[in-house]
Amino acid sequence: MEKKILEKSADLFLTYGFKSITMDDIANSLGISKKTIYQYYDNKHKLVEATTLHLFDQISYGINHICEVHENPIEEIYDIKNLVMVHLKGEKTSPQYQLQKYYPKIYKTLKNKQFDLMQDCVVNNLKKGIELGLYRKTIDVNFIARLYFNNMICLKDYDIFPLELFSINDSMDHYLEYHIRGICTEKGLNVLTQVIAKEKTSHD
Repeated sequence: MEKKILEKSADLFLTYGFKSITMDDIANSLGISKKTIYQYYDNKHKLVEATTLHLFDQISYGINHICEVHENPIEEIYDIKNLVMVHLKGEKTSPQYQLQKYYPKIYKTLKNKQFDLMQDCVVNNLKKGIELGLYRKTIDVNFIARLYFNNMICLKDYDIFPLELFSINDSMDHYLEYHIRGICTEKGLNVLTQVIAKEKTSHD
């Protein structure tokens, strides 16, 4: 039952937002009493915390799997982006922004966990790209990895990138191309062109 509560909560929070969904909404959607939810979580704050960590674990598992099986670091970056967008439902309700505004402590914990995950992932991606001759040997791997994480977080700041002007999916695509073009060799640029063409075909 606890897993069902987490999965339904994640679905509702991501569809309608963390603020608007109540414990009653979740209970009604599951066809259970609110008391059943309170057997596992004392209040909404604890449920939001558990739900975000559950989502993080799911996304982490998917990212780690992609990194294990991919030999092409440029394709890897785009596949990770697509995975995250699926799990977060395209971020239509700006979950990260809402967490930061209404649940700042949960947001800070999640951000730290995201940094640890993405730092390892991006550093390995950069090293792999250098070894394959797709990224320039002269790049500072640790600097680029931190810059990448910070810029991805920035894209989800809707004061800077309001959703009525910038869709999160388009913004991420623009940023990924910007990021990769800045570190690519000629060989890498050829691969990037192919990956972008493939992405556009899949979204059409």
